[in-house]
Amino acid sequence: MQTPEDFLEGQILLIDKPLHWSSFQAVNKIKWLLKSKLGLKKIKIGHAGTLDPLATGLLILCTGKFTKRIPELQGQVKEYTGTFHIGATTPSYDLETEINERFPVDHISEDLLLKTVSERFTGEIDQKPPIFSAIKKDGKRLYEHARAGEEVEIASRKTTIHEFELTRIALPEVDFRIVCSKGTYIRSIAFDLGRVLQSGAHLTALRRTKIGEYSVTLAKTPEEFQNALTQD
Repeated sequence: MQTPEDFLEGQILLIDKPLHWSSFQAVNKIKWLLKSKLGLKKIKIGHAGTLDPLATGLLILCTGKFTKRIPELQGQVKEYTGTFHIGATTPSYDLETEINERFPVDHISEDLLLKTVSERFTGEIDQKPPIFSAIKKDGKRLYEHARAGEEVEIASRKTTIHEFELTRIALPEVDFRIVCSKGTYIRSIAFDLGRVLQSGAHLTALRRTKIGEYSVTLAKTPEEFQNALTQD
């Protein structure tokens, strides 16, 4: 583990964010640990790309002077793994909200899934962010509009899906691995995939496994990071 001066000069920390933690909570926990365990009165720290509370996996934290590198890290290609549930939708496109509609899946075959992913969801695509997201519209977060029951027109945006692999098909569940550009919403891919299949779908599990060349296999949970600080 590095010295207090090393963290002030700048470090890149790979954190495996636990389920139900917000990215903000993870940053605050690591910041508190650095200050309390290393005797630092003040230290800058920030993350290079938010993860939803219902997602786990790689969160890159930058300390000290390395916080200037956050925009560069945010722009790198990301890899995710997870699970879609085919045949039902939720307003948030994931498990944050309850199922609001169910659809038949009898017409969906493995061949149809593979063909749809290959032809409609690889390369540059248009997608609309979920209404339950932190993007601002008219000075408010979209999720604030959603929770207030307000209808909002959301503009679509270009994003790039470099790789989209279905790793397990056991309807109604489908496991996936997706490599995509910055700003891609995997929840929106779930919703759009369900719609193209003339059914419905939502995201039930999500894990970020890579950001650029940084892998979650080298990351520490906040507890592991704390133990490493304490041991040293």
